[in-house]
Amino acid sequence: MPLADYLAKNYLTADPVKKKSTKRKARKESGLIITDDDAPGWGNEEVKDDDDDDGPLTGEYRIGNTLHTHQLMPYMHLVSGNSTEFRKSKKPAWQTVGAPTPQDSDQAAADAIITASVAEQSHQARDPEDAPAVVPLMESGAHAGLQTAEQVTAAVNKKRAEELRRFHEQDASELGHSTETIYRDASGRIINVAMKRAEARRRAAEEEAAANAAVEAQKGAVQLAARAQRRQDLAEAKLLPVARYADDEALNDELKSRERWNDPAAAFLSSKKEGRSVTGKPLYGGPAAPNRYGIRPGHRWDGVDRGNGFEAEYFAAQNRRRNHSQLEYAWQMDE
Repeated sequence: MPLADYLAKNYLTADPVKKKSTKRKARKESGLIITDDDAPGWGNEEVKDDDDDDGPLTGEYRIGNTLHTHQLMPYMHLVSGNSTEFRKSKKPAWQTVGAPTPQDSDQAAADAIITASVAEQSHQARDPEDAPAVVPLMESGAHAGLQTAEQVTAAVNKKRAEELRRFHEQDASELGHSTETIYRDASGRIINVAMKRAEARRRAAEEEAAANAAVEAQKGAVQLAARAQRRQDLAEAKLLPVARYADDEALNDELKSRERWNDPAAAFLSSKKEGRSVTGKPLYGGPAAPNRYGIRPGHRWDGVDRGNGFEAEYFAAQNRRRNHSQLEYAWQMDE
């Protein structure tokens, strides 16, 4: 069967022959009737051919002694008008194989899109991360489907070990462990935390030193000197023997140098009292009222007692009580 007859038989529909009821000529209807569910130009124009033979349709014809091979154009490009004109067409609808076909801008754009799509698919196929997974895995790492408890446990442990290995291989800078927190004030300026902390430590040290100085200022010079002397004695005690006897000269000199206001044998000492205090300042050489602590006035004292009289009353009470006790003892002896 010729190819033209095959196409006309399977893809074209002949015009129905009208019965001539009158002498009027039948009106010719131009157009091509295509027996297809989807009209061309509407919907998806891509036609999927399920035939195994996807190659082009070719034909051969001889002119003289030369044999020519041609490729048949699609029937939509060959047929125009009605089926009668298609049958009566004398123009050969053949195209030489290998001859370049004219391409317009739309065809060039379509070819570029297809080329880019093929290149992207080939790149994804070469990338192992973008390659599709062969075995489906659940989020826990276990395989989907029926399996034993041991297999599920092994798969979960394997994924956990892999995640832990990746976590340890990551850089600390990526995890953000070594990054320093940035603090800002209300205006948005960056606050130097190290400088602020150093300033806070310096301010705390200054406040502590001021508090200690205030406490020390409340103490007297004699107390400070006594504390310094105790520190010196403790430092020297490291070199002293454990047992100290009555013939220890250093201990005897220390005991003799102490002043006691109620010492009755102080007047019999041959050594005279120096004219300087413990702090090294000169003392008043004239007579002065006694006090509980045995502190003598300084060399600048003018001899005027500016106290509230408590020291005088204190010593008067002490003497009065001592006199009463002595009188009571004498009366008891007389009786």
